[in-house]
Amino acid sequence: MSLPDLKSHGKPAARAMTSPVVQLNVGGHLFSTFLNTLMRHPDSRLAELFSGQPPKLRTDAGGRYFIDRDGTHFGAVLDYLRMDRVPTENVKEVLREALHYDIKPLVKLMAESPQNFGETVGRQQFLSRVPHYLENIEVLIRIARAEAVASRRSSILICVLRTEEDLGLHDNAAGSLEAGRESVVTFGPWKATPSVADLLDCVRMDVERRGYRVAIQPEPAVRAFLSRSYDFFFKVTFTWW
Repeated sequence: MSLPDLKSHGKPAARAMTSPVVQLNVGGHLFSTFLNTLMRHPDSRLAELFSGQPPKLRTDAGGRYFIDRDGTHFGAVLDYLRMDRVPTENVKEVLREALHYDIKPLVKLMAESPQNFGETVGRQQFLSRVPHYLENIEVLIRIARAEAVASRRSSILICVLRTEEDLGLHDNAAGSLEAGRESVVTFGPWKATPSVADLLDCVRMDVERRGYRVAIQPEPAVRAFLSRSYDFFFKVTFTWW
């Protein structure tokens, strides 16, 4: 199947009069649209897929152009290309699709939406200031999985050090623990305004996003040198079944 070489200038409604209809199968989701709608942003990956003669796509058994990708949110992308309709639901998922198809104006709109703005400008900027945050999340999960054998729950201690002063007290605090120090995952310190509670919320969110069920509770304060109490420790409990 070949398509005519069409330019993509002007508004969608005006271009549609001379544009052929394209049948699409995006991961099992079926769509019909004008070729010029798909070509609206010529520098996008989506436009590139249809720029060849014939297009750089295979067809399914029904002759529809097939894109081997989950098409759940492709309709929102298509509505934007058709009518400049900015999606207000599933914005993180639509942003992922806009990035995949490299539709730059939609990427910008989705990145600046309230939901994504808070995640990228607020939370991710904070976490970038917490040393080895992502690595520590992976270590936490790895330890929990190792302790899951024949157990309903795994409980892992984490140590949260908010300031450089807390870091200086870490050895004394860790030395007072009954658990081995090698089993404690340490977060911090960081130079940003979010609190220890904010960091714990981030830990919970990022572990749950990986499909785990977790709860975080303070570990009773421990006493060490000169009977000083330390409240750096928290128990992260994974529930497996």
